[in-house]
Amino acid sequence: MAFLNNMLSKIATNDGHGENSPYFDGWKAYDSDPFHSTDNPQGVIQMGLAENLLSFDLVQEWILKNPKASICTSEGVNEFKDTAIFQDYHGLPEFRNAIAKFMAKVRGNTVTFDPDRVVMSGGATGAHETMMFCLADPGDAFLVPTPYYPGFDRDLRWRTGVKLLPVVCESSNDFKITREALEAAYQKALESNIKVKGLLITNPSNPLGTILDRDTLQSLVDFINEKNIHLVCDEIYAATVFTKPMYVSIAEIIEEDKKCNRDLIHLVYSLSKDMGFPGFRIGIIYSYNDSVVSTARKMSSFGLVSTQTQQLIASMLSDEKFIDKYVAESRKRLAARHGVFTRGLMQVRVGNLQANAGLFFWMDLRRLLKEPTVEAEMDLWRVIINEVKLNVSPGSSFHCSEPGWFRVCYANMDNETMRIALRRIKKFVLQVDEREVAAKKQTWHKDLKLSLSFRRWDDTIMQTPRMVTPHMMSPHMIVSPHSPLASPLVRARN
Repeated sequence: MAFLNNMLSKIATNDGHGENSPYFDGWKAYDSDPFHSTDNPQGVIQMGLAENLLSFDLVQEWILKNPKASICTSEGVNEFKDTAIFQDYHGLPEFRNAIAKFMAKVRGNTVTFDPDRVVMSGGATGAHETMMFCLADPGDAFLVPTPYYPGFDRDLRWRTGVKLLPVVCESSNDFKITREALEAAYQKALESNIKVKGLLITNPSNPLGTILDRDTLQSLVDFINEKNIHLVCDEIYAATVFTKPMYVSIAEIIEEDKKCNRDLIHLVYSLSKDMGFPGFRIGIIYSYNDSVVSTARKMSSFGLVSTQTQQLIASMLSDEKFIDKYVAESRKRLAARHGVFTRGLMQVRVGNLQANAGLFFWMDLRRLLKEPTVEAEMDLWRVIINEVKLNVSPGSSFHCSEPGWFRVCYANMDNETMRIALRRIKKFVLQVDEREVAAKKQTWHKDLKLSLSFRRWDDTIMQTPRMVTPHMMSPHMIVSPHSPLASPLVRARN
């Protein structure tokens, strides 16, 4: 194997893909033992994959009602030849127009997008890598607030040679991005002679399921303008915001901020989450920098969206009545599913970060850790994977600075699977709590017995002090007055 690796490139054989991570190990555990309601009811339930399947029935209905949108139907077959032979890396005009309108719609039509700035890519993965190739050289760095999506280590670093530097965010303020944390990460990079080329944010956040408020977004724009570095905004969950406060895009901020250097602002978008189409590989780069648009479009030749997909999506997104219905119903169903899970877990005293977006929630299992360490988090995660049979993702794989947080995806399963998953985790937590109570009870009885023994000894001394001799006492009664055992009830409280 080593000989074969020597025959390959360093890029091909390094570990930049990031597969050696609990995040991906969880997927492997599911793949080897997948849950099925009848064929494998004891299998692993996949809760580590952020897929949006809750409104797929609406998409299927639209496809049945619009057979001409596909070249694979008798109604659309006349378009087969032209669609099959045409491929322009600019993309079909109707596709770019539809994407630009959809991006505006899911952001509440508070901003508009220019179709000529829409650049195609093979999913958000390809879009992020293309952005890095456009903006940074090998060895340059991007700041990334934690916790962040584990795939960024692959998407942004593996083939580009770009570094990712964490901006440490903490639970004490709900993992909000602060100016102090940004400055600390930036100064640390300078002290290490690392050139910082930009800041990458996800809004809504993966894995937190939270959105960035207007003031925070403005502070980030101020920061990157002061440092003269780029701001790449991953907004692929924009249409998953299901309750107030409503979503604010970075596009809205820079339209209001006339002093902002727009050449530093870039968006990454996709239909993988908002529409539930990860298999279509529809990634979008939208930059306010003309040179980036031109360069990214040339690079997009390595990861275009198929013309067949463009044609279908252009037709679907142009149906405004359908899109309005889909977005509204999707948000409604996401809110309902999120509520079922979080309320169910609250019944067993499992909390989560308050959130209003995404296809997941950030579950707090810190009280179940034996100690506040990554090792203890991994021990708990292995039990959840191997015994509870749920693939949830540990916070350490998202570079979270605090052990005990887990990302739980809830939109990739049907209602029955959801109920089974919720029962499994509630049962597990209750069992852990019962064991804890039993252990404390056992310790309490032991301490109580010891306390009563002391009391009997004291009573004997008080009643007939001259009759007490060493042979009358059990061995555990003979203790030094300085021994910690002299205060068993104090010890029980510690």
